[in-house]
Amino acid sequence: MLALDLGVFHRKAHVVHVREALIWTSVWVTLALIFNVGVYFWFGSERALEFLTGYLIEKALSIDNVFVFIVVFSAFAVPAQYQHRVLFWGILGALVMRALFIVLGAALLQRFHWVIYVFGGFLVFTGVKLFVQRGDEVHPERNPLFRLFRRFVRSVGEYRGQHFTVKEGGRRYATPLLLVLVAIEATDIVFAVDSIPAIFAVTDDPFLVYTSNIFAILGLRALYFALSGILEKFRYLKVGLSGVLVFVGLKMLVSGVYKVPILASLGVIVALLGGSVLISLLRSQDGSSPLRAAGPPEVKS
Repeated sequence: MLALDLGVFHRKAHVVHVREALIWTSVWVTLALIFNVGVYFWFGSERALEFLTGYLIEKALSIDNVFVFIVVFSAFAVPAQYQHRVLFWGILGALVMRALFIVLGAALLQRFHWVIYVFGGFLVFTGVKLFVQRGDEVHPERNPLFRLFRRFVRSVGEYRGQHFTVKEGGRRYATPLLLVLVAIEATDIVFAVDSIPAIFAVTDDPFLVYTSNIFAILGLRALYFALSGILEKFRYLKVGLSGVLVFVGLKMLVSGVYKVPILASLGVIVALLGGSVLISLLRSQDGSSPLRAAGPPEVKS
């Protein structure tokens, strides 16, 4: 699907419009649901619910990635026709990085069960922090990995089409597009630290953990192009996301004395996310003043 996406459907750089993005979003979601049906027939209803819940959590948390994409592309003035190419390679790198994180997390949980309480406490802390500090700006240029890259890699100052590197005077130089890709990869590592522990609250099966991550990430590019222009309308969405993180964190913390049924977990997550979206739409219609800066972060020039 990735090969078809870049090699056939998006072979030529172009601006991805909302209609095309919505179609691709539907394709990726449909594929995930078809896979979910396969999990049901192969492993039973319990595993199918775990996959669906994990997929929903990862899909919801990926909204934060969309916010960051908006910030990064705005900060570096990335031409619209090149954004899809950057996201393609960024997401390909994210699949590799998350595989490493999941293998490490699964190994830790198998060998040291108490790590689940560390994960739970971290998620509760992150959820509370997200709720309290919704107005914080994102500064991808301050990421240590990004700063290290700019310091040691020769770069040109302007975009050269959709190329990540160019050769001039017998030497290879990075273009700003490669710097943008590094910024996106670096910020995804930060988000993976949140999302990977969250899904381990649902299942400790590495197969389900990774596949739910894959399907959520594969549809991330289309989701960005579909939502980038309307995310500001969902002003309370981050409140719902913070609630999801706190809930799954608490679920981990009490796992030693009580295992929350997977169907109940799915219901709570759907209620939190659906409620935040519904309240956002209702408040925007009646003209009420929303919580400050719960939408995409502002970008300082």
